[in-house]
Amino acid sequence: MLRKIALGLIVLWLAALNSSSSAQAWPLLPVGTDQDWALPSTVVIIDVGHGGIDGGASSADILEKDINLAIARKLYFILRNQNIPAVLNRTGDYALSDDNRWHITRSRHRRDLSQREQLTQEIESELLVSLHVNWSKKSSTQGPLVLHQSSGESSLLAFCIQDALNRQQNTAFLPREGKPFYLLKRVQQPAVIVEMGFISSERDRTMLTDPKRQQEVASAIASGIRQYKWIVH
Repeated sequence: MLRKIALGLIVLWLAALNSSSSAQAWPLLPVGTDQDWALPSTVVIIDVGHGGIDGGASSADILEKDINLAIARKLYFILRNQNIPAVLNRTGDYALSDDNRWHITRSRHRRDLSQREQLTQEIESELLVSLHVNWSKKSSTQGPLVLHQSSGESSLLAFCIQDALNRQQNTAFLPREGKPFYLLKRVQQPAVIVEMGFISSERDRTMLTDPKRQQEVASAIASGIRQYKWIVH
């Protein structure tokens, strides 16, 4: 109940800004609408994998959650600079499950996933890109992999991002359908999970932890998103 009240207050606050100059500076507020209220909206929701107590995959003291956030921030600024509205669902090192008070379950992991899904319902968007880092028992396994839903638009988005990452990392992988993944089953808009590389691979790990190379990864993902939007629009 408190969550619904808080969301209502946010909606009213955004609506009050709709007629002011501040509205144009607020990236989630639709401009030029005759409605006297509006839910936040964007083009891309960047889902930043893991966070807080959930570090994700690791190699020594290198944690997936930190890599995901670093590249997500870079992707956010690239997209905004290219006039593609985007939002991050995690801007710091915290677990989204901590914000979930509505899903009654003992599983923190389940609360984390359902909270991520819920945000896609509260923020009107065109697509979701979930950033992750892979891991394998074989240190020789490397390269990017993009997972998609069964829908054609999701598979097209995955192909565009996979192609851009293949060119960036000099690989030749194909995207795959991610049937067992919660977000890909539950999210209504086109969504993909981007495994940006393997933290268990020395080559990929070096790339994923170097700020300049992180920028290259983020630029490749942004390029794939632009290509997708050019095709569908």
